[in-house]
Amino acid sequence: MATSGVLEWQSDVDRAGRVAPELVERYRSDGFVRVRGVLDDEEVARFRTAAAGFLEAHRSESFAKDKVFTQLVNVWRQDATVGELTLHPRLAAVAEQLAGIRLRIWHDHMLVKEPHNEVATEFHQDRPYWPHTEDRHSLSAWVALVDVPPERGCMSFLPGTQTLTGFRPQDLHNEEDLFTLDPELRWLPRVTVPLRAGDCTFHSSYTGHMALANRTDQARIAHVAIYMDAETAYSGTSHPVTDPLGLAPGDRLDGPMFPRPAR
Repeated sequence: MATSGVLEWQSDVDRAGRVAPELVERYRSDGFVRVRGVLDDEEVARFRTAAAGFLEAHRSESFAKDKVFTQLVNVWRQDATVGELTLHPRLAAVAEQLAGIRLRIWHDHMLVKEPHNEVATEFHQDRPYWPHTEDRHSLSAWVALVDVPPERGCMSFLPGTQTLTGFRPQDLHNEEDLFTLDPELRWLPRVTVPLRAGDCTFHSSYTGHMALANRTDQARIAHVAIYMDAETAYSGTSHPVTDPLGLAPGDRLDGPMFPRPAR
């Protein structure tokens, strides 16, 4: 047993990039799961350095024009090192094991809560924002590039809400908005999941989730790879990722913009 007070690195991912069946079962039951040690310490340091450099150069390009977080989208197409994280075969292998289908990258984004950001990202689902149709499943891999205890803005989830479909997009600033759509959700347990750097949560695009405020002196840097069903088609609704592409409703979201990650 270690006596130094420093925990040894632990990983839930085996050499083949697979997790134990009980983690798959937990994901499919709850709509989310924590997977420890998706990245080792060396990878964390490398990707964190690249992400911090990209943030410094591109902070003003944030899609979020408010104080909730800094959001930089499709970083994988702009920075080769961060791109290695988005396309990381270990992340993809776990995502496909959890989803049970072949996947493509929908997009990635860096989500940064600046130090002493006192604003929470309120409960919402991801899928209502996306212009997708003919899709069976989609999920996000939320990778902590720094330690993220609750006071630094970790995620909280509403277990079982991955079965709720058909909602309109929710307001990330309004703590009541999701609960106005289904008042019974207010009484579900809220599971808060702190992460060490290199850990990851995977959550279904329909799972209700939120992120706490960052009350610390350190920025919360998370990198999110978002996966969609490899058969997904474009619905025709507006989205910043698809708006410049000239797509017609029904077009497949495939090709180099939406690659299948290596396994």
